[in-house]
Amino acid sequence: MKVGIIQFPGTNCEYDTQYAFTSLGCETQILWHKEESIPNGTDLVVVAGGFSYGDYLRSGAIAKMSPIMKALKVYVQNGGKVLGICNGFQVLTEAGLLPGALKRNEGLHFISTHHHLKVINNDNDFLRHCAVNQVVNIPIAHHDGNFYIDEEGLQELYANNQVLLKYTDAEGNIDNPNGSVDSIAGICNKTKNVFGLMPHPERAMESLLGSNDGRAMLEGFIHA
Repeated sequence: MKVGIIQFPGTNCEYDTQYAFTSLGCETQILWHKEESIPNGTDLVVVAGGFSYGDYLRSGAIAKMSPIMKALKVYVQNGGKVLGICNGFQVLTEAGLLPGALKRNEGLHFISTHHHLKVINNDNDFLRHCAVNQVVNIPIAHHDGNFYIDEEGLQELYANNQVLLKYTDAEGNIDNPNGSVDSIAGICNKTKNVFGLMPHPERAMESLLGSNDGRAMLEGFIHA
């Protein structure tokens, strides 16, 4: 499996992401934001976390104008799979590839901790190796992780099984760290080939580092 990982100025999770997919046996390539095409044969493109362009203007608002984003939109239209993690999720919403928006955390503080998530839908490549209502422990690290969508958009997400993950405690009860609408931590598009989440599964690959729950999440893309 070939995984391309987009790198913007300010991205800081591209090598963590590369390590995670390499450890799963994937062939990986870092894609600089000025590239104008996605390499042929790429099975998955990851928009990695970090602070693209220093989060100036708005998180992801400048990155969405990079040349590679035009190529990414064509890639998506042709059925290519995309995963946006943290800042990558922000970039995908700014680019219109995912619905909603990411706002400043409700408490106005940067949050960096492990946090539990509950799997809401697994009828997709990303979470197909996880069970519905399974609780996983995944790190979060964000300042603008407060997912917002209006009521009509929220109902549409639920109608199409686009809500993938919610923030909970270890027992699966709602525990919302940032004010996200309905405690939503991750979503996908209607055609279920674009995925976004604020937590970092690429940082949960080894029990020694606190959790290996991210492995099953990322493995869903392999041979999907």
